[in-house]
Formats: sequence, structure tokens, C-alpha cells
Amino acid sequence: MTGPDLPLAAGTAEPPCRRYDVALLDLDGVVYVGPDAVPGVPQALAAARAAGMRLGFVTNNASRTPEEVAGHLTALEVPAAGTDVITSSQAAATVVVQRFGAGARVLPVGGPGVAAALAAAGLTLVTRAEEQPLAVVQGYGGDVGWTELAEAVVAVRNGAEHVATNADATIPSPRGPLPGNGAMVRVVSEVTGRRPLVTGKPDAAMHAECIRRTAACRPLVVGDRLDTDVEGGRRAAAASLLVLTGVTDPATLLAAGPYQRPDLLASDAGGLLTTHPAVVPEGGGWRCGGWVVRPAGEGGPLRLGRDATGGPDGADGLDALRALCVAHWAQHPETAAPARIGAADDTAAAVLRRWALGG
Repeated sequence: MTGPDLPLAAGTAEPPCRRYDVALLDLDGVVYVGPDAVPGVPQALAAARAAGMRLGFVTNNASRTPEEVAGHLTALEVPAAGTDVITSSQAAATVVVQRFGAGARVLPVGGPGVAAALAAAGLTLVTRAEEQPLAVVQGYGGDVGWTELAEAVVAVRNGAEHVATNADATIPSPRGPLPGNGAMVRVVSEVTGRRPLVTGKPDAAMHAECIRRTAACRPLVVGDRLDTDVEGGRRAAAASLLVLTGVTDPATLLAAGPYQRPDLLASDAGGLLTTHPAVVPEGGGWRCGGWVVRPAGEGGPLRLGRDATGGPDGADGLDALRALCVAHWAQHPETAAPARIGAADDTAAAVLRRWALGG
């Protein structure tokens, strides 16, 4: 891949809210962190709507019902209805019905949203392994403890299908990343020796359902995770915008594999309202705004420096990171690899230190 074929390289000369008709928004780490909205995001989403963009909400967090999620969003001044929300519990319920039929016995493990989605799909809920469930559906729940995990282990060991709403190892919080559903799923999997069937993102079904509901022609996935949001968007043939308000940091982004590289990058969901600069080849390297990245000799580390012409720095402060990503991905088009980066000047060194990228 070269030039605009590389993720991030093309950018967009018009704001995404005008280029794409529907934003498929992840929630945790994008719209809110814990109970609180990400600063400025409700206003940004209101402005995107005013520009004609429609919003859908796609979350791997299975603990709440769509109506509860919509109520939370509305309280944060992001008006939403339950029909605007797709949860991983709903995706899991659909898969279980397809595999075992309506009325099948299922053991839910997780928050209220898990049981509610299964019941709404016409499945029969049980609470004990001795009731011989055909499936265990495990989703995130802040109160899930040893008793629930033990019941799931017994049921799976007795032959029930282990269905996980998602495999996210962490969830964002104001205190930093905390254990997510994936961490709890691994407990059951390691004890039983059986791998779960994962139905949430990055499986294409969730984004595809939201695309179907909204009749999107040009959808844009907006998320904070590479392995669920960005890869899920790619599987659904949708472009993606990565925001840095959640779990992904610059080092993780640089090391992303080819299926987890976003098309656009922004500090937060306000990136829906701004143009995104292109990253263009220049002098054996890559330039974005006022930053240039070149390899330091054959096979050497990348070197970041200011453009000799004194070009502008982007308003969001991410032009250097865009250039670094494209330069690194051009060197590793088919593989994930950590980046080796040095600084060509003091300004670049300060930027690299701020992003914990060395320099």
C-alpha cells in the first residue's frame, strides 16, 4: 500500500459529519467514561446532528438494556431512544435463537441487560446448571462474582454452549482501565478448557444491524478500541474514526495490525466536526501539516521532526502522530509491529515524551 491507500493517509477535506450519513458510536470511552460524559462530546454530537448526521449507538457493554442506555445518554444531553441502541446482549440473544431455537433454556451471567435481551428474544431463562441450559450467555455485570462464575463453569462443563457477549479485557473508568467482560469470560474458559463463542464487536453483526436500522449509506464507526470498534467497522465494510478518550494510546495505535488501523484519528468525538489532514509522501518520508517523518537509514528507526518550511501544526495536535502512523504502517503493511522512533529536534522530542513514545 502506498499514499492514500494507507489507513489515515487520505484524511478528509470535509468534516466527517458531512461526508458520512450515520455515525455508529461506541459508548464507553467515546461518549462517556463511567457515569459522566466525555467533556464537550454532547455538544459535538448535537452539532453533528445539526449538520445532518444521524447517530446510532453500538456497545459491547451488555450490563444494561437499550432503554437504560438511552436514558443515560439522554440524561447526558445526548437524546436517544432504545431503538437507537444495539447492545452485545442483543447480538448474543440472536445467535442463541439461531442455534437452538426460540424457547431454549439459557443461563444468563452478567448485568440485567443480559437477561432482558435473552427474555425479549423468547428464550427461557434458568438460574442453575442442574436445569440443563443449552447455552450460558456471559456479559459484563459489575456485581458478577464467584457464585455466578461457578454456576457457569458447571453448566459449560455439562455441555452448555459458552456464549460471550464480548471479549473486552478492560473497560474505561475515571480511575483508569478496570476488568471487563473478557477477564471474567477467561475465568470460565480456563476452568472448563472450552473457548467461548464471542458475538459482540468485532463481529460484523452488531454494526450491520445498526446500519440496517438506520438505513445508512455511508456509515462511520466511531470508537476508542482497535480490536472491537476499528476491526468491527472494517468487517462491516464501514470507515472508522478512532478517538483517544478511551483505552487506545499512541503506542498501541502505532503497533496496530492491518485490520485494526483506523481511517481517521481525533482526540475525541469532536473530530466529527473538523477536517482531517492528508499524510503525503515527501523526500523518502511522510509529511502531515508541519511534521515530517523519515527513516534513519536502511531499516533504522523513524525520525520525527518539524517541517523545514515551517508548515502549520494541526489544531488538534495530532498531525505528528498521523505522520508517524502512516510512515510506520508503510514499513509494515501486512504485520503488527512496535514502532522505533527518534526525534530530529527538541520540539519533536517533547511531543514524543508527551505520548510516551521515547525520543
